[in-house]
Amino acid sequence: MLPPILEIFIVWHPDDSKGSDIAKAIFNHFMRGQTFSGVIGGGVQVSLRSAGWTGRDSAPRQIYSEANSGPNGIRPANFVAVVPLLGNGMAMSVENTSSEWYTFVNTIVKQQKTSSNIIGVFPFLLSQSAANGTKLGRIMGHYQFIAASMQYTNEDGLSMLCRDLTQGLAQFISTDNISRLTVFISHTRHYGHQEGEDVDKLITLVRKVIRNTHLEEFFDASSLQPGTDWANELRQRSSTSALLAIRTDLYSSREWCQREVSNAKCAGMPIVMIDAIVSGEERGSFLMDHVPRIAMRKSNGEWQQSDVYRTLNLLVDECLKRVLWLHQKELAQERPELQVAWWAPHAPEPLTLSNWIEKYLQEPDPDNANKELRILHPDPPLSPKEREVLRKYVKTTRLGCNIDIMTPRQLAARGG
Repeated sequence: MLPPILEIFIVWHPDDSKGSDIAKAIFNHFMRGQTFSGVIGGGVQVSLRSAGWTGRDSAPRQIYSEANSGPNGIRPANFVAVVPLLGNGMAMSVENTSSEWYTFVNTIVKQQKTSSNIIGVFPFLLSQSAANGTKLGRIMGHYQFIAASMQYTNEDGLSMLCRDLTQGLAQFISTDNISRLTVFISHTRHYGHQEGEDVDKLITLVRKVIRNTHLEEFFDASSLQPGTDWANELRQRSSTSALLAIRTDLYSSREWCQREVSNAKCAGMPIVMIDAIVSGEERGSFLMDHVPRIAMRKSNGEWQQSDVYRTLNLLVDECLKRVLWLHQKELAQERPELQVAWWAPHAPEPLTLSNWIEKYLQEPDPDNANKELRILHPDPPLSPKEREVLRKYVKTTRLGCNIDIMTPRQLAARGG
């Protein structure tokens, strides 16, 4: 329907046996997971470059981008990310300056330097010796490697690799001109009868894990500076950061926790919730639902660090999905026949729908009541009952017209 926003080229030498396993993990993360399947055309494409294009010792097929267009007039992705997997096999081939691999690797760097706004390079080190005192190390050494701190943490290596790459991609193609993703830690200072020390331990663990990543944190107790307007700062930060909500027993009942989640939802920001309820909730809150959730587990009475990493990985994935969706919204200006009134970054709910209606009605359009408005959101789709409730709700508002809520897959199935 639309060309991909981002194409990832994974490059490794055939003699580097570890390369194929790493490439498979990256491919599966972006192409077979649920997160990125929900945007138009996938939004992300992953291509592999390893086998020689003309023979055993030749370099792979070239990498295509806006700066180096592909064959048959096929439109390249808006952004290109190259992930060289640096192993001893690649290093040995690049040592020979007359080899095709030497030219191939240098061409990647030259294209990135001349088109740095659309081409990014994110190397991963398969072997330390591949970059120590080698030509490959000198060519690629000025780029920050992904998962470079793998040996210093007890996190699963593939988990760190995919998160680092996803974070780097989100920052590279961001429409917000950010240099580093910030995680807003939303929590309550009020604890239930059996929670107190338990919640403190969980918050401490979450902050410790974030410090072991390339992510920035916003935590009110340490991030709010003396003399600032704390209420305004919390509103602004919760509307512009990726929000990690630590849902403990009293979290959903606290006014400021509700505000922070509402701000993030209405601003279309990524949200992931840690479910750490100990005793239970009296009522919960409809404001807190409709977001991805990770259950926190305990082992020998201690919160599991692996669950925090799972949460951060999902949150970073949501950040990249949001950026891809915003780019596709802009790209869709070329396809006015799609007739999308609202590119909802998340599946609509009464809170976000009412917020959008208020903004939509500020734009003069006297024919609102006489037409059906299309709302497009990423997969997974709403259930028929959920769509029915939202349609009835819209009928009671000043908008008062029919709405058609669908995902890209549903639109494609209709021939859109």
